[in-house]
Amino acid sequence: MDNNARLKSGSKSFTEWSKNVYEKFKMKLPERKKEFTTVSFSEVNPLYTKDDFNKDFEKKLSFPGEYPFTRGITPTMYRGKLWTMRQYAGYGTAKESNKRYRYLLDQGQSGLSVAFDLPTQIGYDSDDPVAIGEVGKVGVAIDTLSDMEILFEGIPLDKVSTSMTINAPAAILLAMYIALAEKRKIDKKELSGTIQNDILKEYIARGTYIFPPKPSMRLITDVFDYCSREVPKWNTISVSGYHIREAGSTASQEVGFTLANGITYVESAIKTGLDIDSFAKRISFFFNAHNDLLEEVAKFRAARRLWAKIMKERFKAKDPKSMMLRFHSQTAGSTLTAQQVDNNIVRVTIQTLAAVLGGTQSLHTNSKDEALALPTEQSVKTALRTQQIVAEESGVANTIDPLAGSYYVEAMTDKIEKEAEDYIKIIDSMGGMIKAINEGFIQKEIQKSAYKFEKEMEAGNKIVVGVNKYQKDEDEVTELLKIDETIQNDQVKFLKKVKAERNESETKSKLANLRDAATGNQNLMPILIEAVKSYASIGEISNTLREVFGEYKENITI
Repeated sequence: MDNNARLKSGSKSFTEWSKNVYEKFKMKLPERKKEFTTVSFSEVNPLYTKDDFNKDFEKKLSFPGEYPFTRGITPTMYRGKLWTMRQYAGYGTAKESNKRYRYLLDQGQSGLSVAFDLPTQIGYDSDDPVAIGEVGKVGVAIDTLSDMEILFEGIPLDKVSTSMTINAPAAILLAMYIALAEKRKIDKKELSGTIQNDILKEYIARGTYIFPPKPSMRLITDVFDYCSREVPKWNTISVSGYHIREAGSTASQEVGFTLANGITYVESAIKTGLDIDSFAKRISFFFNAHNDLLEEVAKFRAARRLWAKIMKERFKAKDPKSMMLRFHSQTAGSTLTAQQVDNNIVRVTIQTLAAVLGGTQSLHTNSKDEALALPTEQSVKTALRTQQIVAEESGVANTIDPLAGSYYVEAMTDKIEKEAEDYIKIIDSMGGMIKAINEGFIQKEIQKSAYKFEKEMEAGNKIVVGVNKYQKDEDEVTELLKIDETIQNDQVKFLKKVKAERNESETKSKLANLRDAATGNQNLMPILIEAVKSYASIGEISNTLREVFGEYKENITI
């Protein structure tokens, strides 16, 4: 509905106001010459009333901790426990990253979030020719269990929640984490944390895949099955909308495509014989916290409500915990600018508020210098302090769902929910998410949105402060974290030492067992754990699986 039509609808008092006050005032003082739209191009009306959102308002809203969880997944939310402050970190060798983790924990961080380097993410060892120039650059290099032992030295695995942003080789890294706990005599049932383990979004938006979809889905459901019995506190997947949004999607696309991926994982697990309520409660999500504060709050609320509906009505879940959308959020890396880097602190603060007002369970705040390099200790501390100030000083954590009942937020929540649901219906009609990905539908939709935003920015309709408005000449930022070029040599030497000292015949035997198991249909997690205990490397394990599963090659024409 256009603004004029919108202003002529509704109650008599609203009509009178719009005619006799609003329109007359505009004649004297016109509104700014711009399109009033959200970051996602949704038209924003000049005023919202109760007529702008669904008539089943009370039913759809409900109460915190009750279906459909629009207002939050627990009855007390942050009055009972603040969100986990989990700064994403890792670079260079395990020893260097361990220092950063201990620093962050000393600064008040309440959970760890591990960034892995590119070779680790795609299943190559640091001495592989493919890894040249990439070892330790965008995350920590992990080749064997020895690296994990160093990475978590002095960190109590049964006391700290650990998130690992890893996908294609997620089962291998989880196996290393479990093996490390067993070496320390820690009951794996006490381990808590998350592996991202979301391969579908890699095919859509990120590209760090190894195997084709079918064996990749097998590894994911093997993790579901194993952890439901052996590591019950572990979140077995973090279905990620973050990278979909970073690729240029709108808020509604982020929700729709992410939940469609979630549906695919649930369906795959059910096909293997798993009961919905045995694994669904350990599914978590990972969303982007973008700049448009109120749209983002509505996005998180809409995602929570829609997922609850999907789990209850589509999959017939009985346990309320299976219907709860629990999510980690990260401020939007794509919004950080290399120009006027201090402005990024303000952007991250707004995005932090969006995540908190939207009811996140954990949060990573980006550092101001990440458009230029990995963050320095000082910039990381400022990013963490941003969360702490919002938590302790702003007052927004004192009440549950503080923006509920806002005419605008409720209308936007309904709108995003409907648009996301419409996308899911389209994907279902195409035969599911994997077919939609293979046909390039998802990628094309995201690219169209990304292109539209770039055109709007170039035209000056979307303002990025310091980039297309309020520019100024400025001094080059000099205090950047630089990765020592000797890291690759050091890591390769360490890997060579580990391989020389391990029991080679035992390692070969465990890899042979893995190859045999991969050709069958048994759960691979116990075999992976035995393989990493023999100090088989991530490259050796991935190559063993490549021999059986093959590799994924993208062949989509966009």
